[in-house]
Amino acid sequence: MAPAAAAAGAGDRESARLAREVARVLDDCRASLAVHQRKLRELAAIRAASGGGGGRFLRAFCVAVTPLFDLARRSAGSDRAARFVAAFASASASSADGGGDGFLEGFIRFLITASEAAHRPARLRACQIISEIIMRLPDDAEVSDDIWDHLIDGMKVRVQDKIPAIRSFAVRALSRFAGDGEDGGIVDLFLETLDNEQNAEVRKTIVLSLPPCNATLESVIESTLDVSESVRRAAYSVLSTKFPLQSLSIKQRTTLLHRGLSDRSASVNNECLKMLKDEWLIKYCGGDVIALLRFLDVETYESVGESVMAVLLKDGALRVQDGHSIRQYFTANGENEAEQVSNIQLMDAEVALYWKIMCKHLQAEAQVKGSEAATTTGAEAAVYASEASDKNDLLDNVLPSTITDYVALVKAHLSAGLNYQFTSRQLLLLGEVLEFSDTMNRKIASSFLHELLVRPLEHEVDDDRNQIAIGDGVSLGGDKEWAKAVAELAKKVHSSVGEFEMVVSAVVEELAIPCRERTADFMQWMHCLAVTSLLLENTSTLRNLQVTAIEPSQLLHSLLLPAAKQNHVDVQRAALRCLCLLGLLENRPNAELVKQLRASFINGPDLVSAMACKALIDLVTWHGPQEIDQAIGIESPDPSYEKSQFTQVDLSEMNDDDLNIGVLDILFSGFHKDDWEFSLEGDNHDNVPTILGEGFAKILLLIENFPSIPSDLHTVILSQLIRLYFSEETKELERSNLLTETFFSQSSISSAFVPVMRAMWPGLYGNTGGSSHVISKRRKLAVQASRFMVQMVQTQLFSTESTDQASKTPESALGSADASNNFDISEEGLAIRIAVEVASCPDKKIAAGKAYALALCKVAVLLRFRQSEQKAIKCMRGLVNSLAASDKELMKELAQMAARLRSLDACPDEELPQDEAEAIFKKLGLDGGFKLDTNQAVPLTPAVRSVRPPAPPRRRARRAPSSSDESDVDGEVNLPAASVNRVPATPSMSAARSQRASKTAALSKLSAKPAAAASSGESDDQSDLTSDEDSSGEESS
Repeated sequence: MAPAAAAAGAGDRESARLAREVARVLDDCRASLAVHQRKLRELAAIRAASGGGGGRFLRAFCVAVTPLFDLARRSAGSDRAARFVAAFASASASSADGGGDGFLEGFIRFLITASEAAHRPARLRACQIISEIIMRLPDDAEVSDDIWDHLIDGMKVRVQDKIPAIRSFAVRALSRFAGDGEDGGIVDLFLETLDNEQNAEVRKTIVLSLPPCNATLESVIESTLDVSESVRRAAYSVLSTKFPLQSLSIKQRTTLLHRGLSDRSASVNNECLKMLKDEWLIKYCGGDVIALLRFLDVETYESVGESVMAVLLKDGALRVQDGHSIRQYFTANGENEAEQVSNIQLMDAEVALYWKIMCKHLQAEAQVKGSEAATTTGAEAAVYASEASDKNDLLDNVLPSTITDYVALVKAHLSAGLNYQFTSRQLLLLGEVLEFSDTMNRKIASSFLHELLVRPLEHEVDDDRNQIAIGDGVSLGGDKEWAKAVAELAKKVHSSVGEFEMVVSAVVEELAIPCRERTADFMQWMHCLAVTSLLLENTSTLRNLQVTAIEPSQLLHSLLLPAAKQNHVDVQRAALRCLCLLGLLENRPNAELVKQLRASFINGPDLVSAMACKALIDLVTWHGPQEIDQAIGIESPDPSYEKSQFTQVDLSEMNDDDLNIGVLDILFSGFHKDDWEFSLEGDNHDNVPTILGEGFAKILLLIENFPSIPSDLHTVILSQLIRLYFSEETKELERSNLLTETFFSQSSISSAFVPVMRAMWPGLYGNTGGSSHVISKRRKLAVQASRFMVQMVQTQLFSTESTDQASKTPESALGSADASNNFDISEEGLAIRIAVEVASCPDKKIAAGKAYALALCKVAVLLRFRQSEQKAIKCMRGLVNSLAASDKELMKELAQMAARLRSLDACPDEELPQDEAEAIFKKLGLDGGFKLDTNQAVPLTPAVRSVRPPAPPRRRARRAPSSSDESDVDGEVNLPAASVNRVPATPSMSAARSQRASKTAALSKLSAKPAAAASSGESDDQSDLTSDEDSSGEESS
């Protein structure tokens, strides 16, 4: 036995020596990364000298690295040591370094065991080293499948760890296995974790670890909208390196560019630009920007194409190639105009957009350099002037040589049909960089503009030989962007004051002749009105139209009003748009114009009513509702009369001559018309309810400009907007999303809360009920609306005031109590309104009333009080007793709310005088008469019948209290009844009551006289004990 013991002792000493050697190497590696390569060779020599890594060296190595797992906090030195350990373990796995001796497998088993430890630093360090080993591991590493399976299962568990750093290292460790054909659900685990992960660093690691496939593409794209800048940047990095340009759809490409180039973070912009420039442009398109634009479908996503060109030009990645210009599309010079047009090569849409942006960029750079040359002197000015001259020369070389060539180029594309409409518009916009100062050039361009203005609208013919206009029906060419391009070119050519109006009005007069003679068809009417709208939209004042071929009054009476009475819907829509533009130019709205808009809104088809609705809202926001009403003879209301509701009218029964109803009353009545048609096509421009919602939201946003609108109507408007936002009919309409918190003021939300809840809750206040499913959906919408309003009140209040209030001492807060007078628009006023609403709800005994009161109570406990609002706190303390509910958890929250209010009350034993309470109710717009009671505790939940027999009563020796001793011999303090009542009983206290005691107390309460009950403290105690049982009995009855 002695030789064996000696051998064992020698082995232990050798293991200890090896552990010390490894520990020395690890200590040297903590200082710097520069020594790691040398120390790797040194540790490999130690391992070789020990006779291999599978036995003694492995044990010594594990002993040496164990202190790393005990460090409670990470440091740079410990991280360097962990990286060195991972590097050595991964290097030992190669076949050239004895990879088959079992060292790596044994060390991985050791790490897996450490990753399952209860000690957080041990799990963290184990996952860190595992992830480093896996990322460094060579492809020819010899590791058994059982080890990998065990490691993958362990890391899947660690992905759900409560420590974010551990989750991040676990994801990194699994990332190398996620790309395998049989990943064991790792990708699904990543996607599920990404949706629920709260930590930004873990989300970033998951995004970087996702393999490129169809299942992960959408998640990576959605990560470009992450709230964290680092996650968004990581998403663009993954998209640029893992997903080829061809693997993305056009919609995905344009969406990514739109988000990345407009991101608020400069680092995300740079990452998106790197993806666009280095990967998409250079790698996949060979540096050809035209090819890149073809991948983006610039005809559909024009703004994205312009952004791409602008950012590449700013970065200096684009320049005009030698020999490339617009002139290369002219193959030969013809003797006449027809031959010249036929010899022009047609441009693609991408080429036209490229030259438009490039020419504008060259012109802007030349102007900047010229301005810099003018503001400097000497050699610097000469350099700037030379650069400006070079830019101008380059611009002249790429543009058509003459205006005649430019006109021929545009005509050639116009003649090619609708497929080249986009290219034609880009070429029209290119005219902004041309020079029209020469008389001959201006004459040629003016003649071309006349052809554009009198060019008939494009149309199709259906099977019944009926003409159908192509486009929106109200703009020149059927396209708002085309009309804008024509107007910009016309203003460039006719740049003198009033010249543009004279030229276009002459065209309007020419086109109006068949309309006046009543010989025009609907296409001619629409063409004339389209040119008229172009004139009115680009005129700054009516004075410029006074000396033109057709004056404003003549335009109104001879063209616009007759057009508004035509039978064709598109003609009416175009006429109403022109009436709106004319009304915006007038100093005071014309009476006949306003009457026609009102009549079209009331009696017109839905499409016509939608256009009239837009027009009336625009006129109201521009002139004000009082000016619109006065234009048709409606007198201003008495200033002493405060209107609290809009006048409700039935639009289906209203006549054109009903001129005693104000414009806002008519528009607001549109919310209550049930037969509007909802269309989900396009951008919802023709849905009257959403147009009304957007319009009243604008009015509410600009409410300071409309003093004629009473303040009580602000709440009515906001209530309707919130109901519209949360209604089932409009939730699919995109334009209803404009009704966000941008339009809502804090004061309006606080006062509109109760009216909104009354109007949305089914089965109460005249609202219809329905099936249980319908009622459930409507209740959920009402609850969502209530949470939304509470969030808006809390966000606005505590973003500006919470820090100030938190920094104040109770004394300073109490001193500023009188100065603070805005509780009515804050959470305090909302809480009081909710408490009064619960107390005064007339139908609390029916199911709808109970659910309504319960929903309001759940909102009330979310509201917070400022210590400076002492009167509001006392008032709420007196009302909190009315917030009774059957839900146990809610009752606990109400009890906690009562305790918070008591702690905030500077004088909790003093009650709020009734006159001051009435003043608070008056300021909040509530009816008075509510008796405040700050002495009664929040009602308890019904007592649960105990399954255990009641404990026998204890006999206690009592003595009469003396004047100097307030307590009895057992140490119990005789508290006043009011103090006892203010302390809410716990559920255990309630459950300890026997049913017999509760029944006896209830009978005593019923038999006691009110006067005796008021004067007897003992009766009060019995009443409090059975308050829940009594209330539950009444509710059940």
